[in-house]
Amino acid sequence: MRTREDAFDCGDVLLQRGGTLRKARIVYKTFGMLNAARDNVIVYPTSYSAQHPDIEWLVNVERCLDPSRYFVVIPNMFTNGLSTSPSNYDGEFPQVTTYDNVTQQRRLMNEVFGVERVKMVYGWSMGAQQAYHWAALFGASVERIVVNCGSAKTAPHNFVFLEGVRAALMAARTEEEAKRAMGRIYAGWALSQTFYRRELWRGLGFASLEDFLVRSWEAGFVRRNCRDLLAQLWTWQNSDISANDLYRGDLQMALAGITAKVLLMPSATDLYFQTNDNLEELPHLKHARLIEIPSIWGHRAGNPRDNPEDAAFIDQQVTALLES
Repeated sequence: MRTREDAFDCGDVLLQRGGTLRKARIVYKTFGMLNAARDNVIVYPTSYSAQHPDIEWLVNVERCLDPSRYFVVIPNMFTNGLSTSPSNYDGEFPQVTTYDNVTQQRRLMNEVFGVERVKMVYGWSMGAQQAYHWAALFGASVERIVVNCGSAKTAPHNFVFLEGVRAALMAARTEEEAKRAMGRIYAGWALSQTFYRRELWRGLGFASLEDFLVRSWEAGFVRRNCRDLLAQLWTWQNSDISANDLYRGDLQMALAGITAKVLLMPSATDLYFQTNDNLEELPHLKHARLIEIPSIWGHRAGNPRDNPEDAAFIDQQVTALLES
């Protein structure tokens, strides 16, 4: 499989909420080859705390994001530690919105690859929020989007969940303690009650529940920078496809403005990106289907690297969308 890692220098970016992100850059990785017509492009944005190596498992000839057929680009979000982030920035880091991320991602596609129209934007969680923004902001330039365990606007309960995470990050005595506490909070939200009742962590190679919490959840966040986590959390809390000059806060107008084919794919047991969020969005979308992942893996059903059943379900639905 042909791959390439590089960075796009955005220059000084004037931000939506004011201020400037100086010398901004997007680190990205590509898979496969851009065809002559430039019409085989899939954009696959990253999710909270993730970097491209964490999500690239889905780019595989045996999966829906097949690099032998599609040119897949993973742009790392600002604040994720690879692209411009508090941990690699000189000075006070400004507030960066989802809007800021996708407008620069579109520049990347235009200026580096000469791509004006994308076949699909696929996103899970915060990546799904970016996919929604692509479709709402760029009109006919986006043919399809997959909103996998995400929403057009961060819901109030989702916001409150993140306030708990923020409090843990800011209250601990040391950065490592903060991130370990965050991991334990996240463990209870990202997976369902039934997942724990059935002790499915045993099938992932963990000897005990404590082992799972330490080696999976704590370890996953300890590797990241606390300032990056806080900055990206702010982006998540303030994500809203209508919070811009185009839609002026009218969410229904923003949803109705989407011309792309939309696959809403929530998880039946997601505790913070709930199916009801997507059910409220669905009537306002022109060309959309809602297909719930019938899973007990909670939010993690949408990123089922270790869950073959849910991975097969996602492959089937996304492949059907791509072929529609």
